[in-house]
Amino acid sequence: MNIILLGPPGAGKGTQAGFLVESRDMVQLSTGDMLREAKSSGSEMGKIVAEVMDSGALVTDEIVIGLIKEKLQGDNKGGFIFDGFPRTLEQADALAQLLEAEGQTLDAVIELKVEDEVLVDRILGRAADAVAAGGTARADDNAESLKTRLMAYYKQTSPLIGYYYAKGGLTSVDGLADMATVQKSIAAVLDA
Repeated sequence: MNIILLGPPGAGKGTQAGFLVESRDMVQLSTGDMLREAKSSGSEMGKIVAEVMDSGALVTDEIVIGLIKEKLQGDNKGGFIFDGFPRTLEQADALAQLLEAEGQTLDAVIELKVEDEVLVDRILGRAADAVAAGGTARADDNAESLKTRLMAYYKQTSPLIGYYYAKGGLTSVDGLADMATVQKSIAAVLDA
C-alpha cells in the first residue's frame, strides 16, 4: 500500500508516518531524509545531490523523482508513505507517472485537516515545551517562520487537495484530535 500524507507544517504527518512504519511495516519516504542520505552515500546520484545542495541551489524534481525511483525498487513489503512529496501539482504528476512505470499504485491520500490558529498554538507550544524541558526548539518553530512555511504550503501544496479529490483518492481526517484518535482515523481509511 502506498500513501501520501498531506497537511500543513506541524499537522502531525511525521508522527503519524512513524506509527504506520511501526504498525504496518511501511517505508517512510521523507524527501529531506532521502536527500541527506544520498548526499552522504558517495553514489553517482549522491554526488549530484551534494553538488546541488552545497551550491545552495534547490534540488530539481527530476533528482527527487530519481531518488524515489531507487527507493521504490528496494524492499517495500508494507508499501511507502510519501512525506513531504509531492509538494506541487507538477510533482504529483511526476509521481503518478513514476508509480505507473514501476507497476505501483497510489492507494490513499490522507489530508490531516487543521485550523491555522490552533496549529500555530500547537507549534509554538511545542517549542516552549522543548525549551522548558531543557532542550532546544526547532529553529523554524517560531511565529515568523511558521507564517512563511504556512504561506508556502497554501501557495504550492494545498492545490494538491483539490487535485487528489478530483481523482477520487482523498480522505480528510481531523488532524487536531489526539494522536491516538488520528492514528485510528488513518487506520480506518487504510483498512476500508
